[in-house]
Amino acid sequence: MVLRSAIFNAVMWCAVAIYAPLALLTAPLPLRWRYRFIVQWARFHIWLARWWLKINYRVEGKANLPSGPAVVLSKHQSAWETLAYPLIFPRITWILKRELLWIPLFGWALALLKPIAINRRAARRAFEQITSQGRARLEEGTWVVVFPEGTRVAPGHRRPYKSGGGALAAKTGYPVVPVAHNAGSFWPRRGFVKNPGTVRVVIGPVIDSQGKTAEQITREAEEWIEKTMVELEAKA
Repeated sequence: MVLRSAIFNAVMWCAVAIYAPLALLTAPLPLRWRYRFIVQWARFHIWLARWWLKINYRVEGKANLPSGPAVVLSKHQSAWETLAYPLIFPRITWILKRELLWIPLFGWALALLKPIAINRRAARRAFEQITSQGRARLEEGTWVVVFPEGTRVAPGHRRPYKSGGGALAAKTGYPVVPVAHNAGSFWPRRGFVKNPGTVRVVIGPVIDSQGKTAEQITREAEEWIEKTMVELEAKA
């Protein structure tokens, strides 16, 4: 697995060097066309992880997905879910730290997907940006993915949930979809070696945001996610 992981990582960065310049050529195209082209990079790596690293995945609870756009509040354990979510959900974008967009080629291509890139040191400005830009993305028909813990968290651990995603849902009235998964057990957040197995992605019941505060929404999502994580990690 050390050798397989090394080859996988090498292929990934070679693919960035080849695919990102091609993605930049899609800049003049409408978002839906850009998105369709750019996410093929993620699709390739999820396929490669399945074939080469033997990391499969299974999605449970897809019937819970609403018919229109929503705010996804998700556990964040590794890079795996950032690659897999475009294949699981309708068109999505992310709330992410702005420094990711500064990475040559990769970040420039990522910017074409219209993420909400925030400065985490300017908390108030970031909060306003999440609600204003998040509303615009939702009204365009794009789902907004939020990792409320703010960073990748190793299996068996948790961090306080931030209320930015809950605030976006409370202010806009769009529903919230909580998501739990155990990707960190197979694709560690900082580990070089990846492990074969099946990632379970569990989509929870929709949380209605109407008439609720950001804190109430965030607490409901956290309770469901963390309860589900106990089961997932026990079986991983």
